[in-house]
Parts: sequence; C-alpha cells; structure tokens
Amino acid sequence: MQQLETEIKILIIEAAGLEDVTPDDIDAEAPLFVEGLGLDSIDALEIGLALHKRYGIKLTADSEDSRRHFANVRSLALLVAAQK
Repeated sequence: MQQLETEIKILIIEAAGLEDVTPDDIDAEAPLFVEGLGLDSIDALEIGLALHKRYGIKLTADSEDSRRHFANVRSLALLVAAQK
C-alpha cells in the first residue's frame, strides 16, 4: 500500500502542478482540499482525469462516494487497490 500511496502522491503533484512539493511533503491522511494541500475543484478534475488514465478509475463529480474517495491520499489508494 505504501508504494501505491507514493504513486498517487506523485500523480497528485503532477496533475495539480504543485511546485516545490515532494511526495514526502504529503501526509497520506491529511485532507487534500481546503486545508491540508489546499486543492480546489479544478485540481480535483485534473486528478480524476489522471486517475482514469493511469488506473482506469471512473469517478462522478457530484457523487458522495467521490467526495469520500478524494478525502486524502490513503482513501484514493484504497479505491485504486479495490479496483485492481
């Protein structure tokens, strides 16, 4: 799971264009939006697209499940692991 979390951290950094952020800077349980990394809805779309391209995962923008999956890196890793 650690390797998958690192992959997702890298994917988030690239998709959201986070400069001066490394995978080690991101806490797997910290919120991705508002507090934590401070990402916004545009970042969510970019990350969702990157997840789809890399892992074939489809998420619905207004879905409560999607909000739960996007809570933090760990929840995204659990989603990817469950889809494999």
